[in-house]
Amino acid sequence: MDTQRFIELGEGFGDVFELCELIRTNRSRICRAFILEKDAAEEAVSLAVALFPAGGGHFMPVYICREGIRAGSARQRMFTDALDEAGAGPVTLKVRPSSVFGSPEEYYRHLTGVLRANRLLPAPELMLRARRQMPPL
Repeated sequence: MDTQRFIELGEGFGDVFELCELIRTNRSRICRAFILEKDAAEEAVSLAVALFPAGGGHFMPVYICREGIRAGSARQRMFTDALDEAGAGPVTLKVRPSSVFGSPEEYYRHLTGVLRANRLLPAPELMLRARRQMPPL
């Protein structure tokens, strides 16, 4: 069975550089990119990119810098610039903050459900079809 999983990079400046480099080096695998705004009054956002599985694999990573980036900051602009270079644009969503969940795993299960319900991430059974449409590496 195909799986999707969030991989948390961190909240620092270097972590956003790593996320941007993942975007540049995997531009053919980009499924979607996200700017996740908290529905609370705080101005911190999460930056994330979902990649199609590599080769014949069954694992769809969603790399994320969780809630450590100020909205409109230089780090957010770096992220959107990297996406522009890759020919992709981010989808912006308002989501519940991770602090209302008991653990990061619960938060990521919630996010997965929200993204699938909005058809922003494919359901596992649809990932095979999407992978067949990807150009070979």
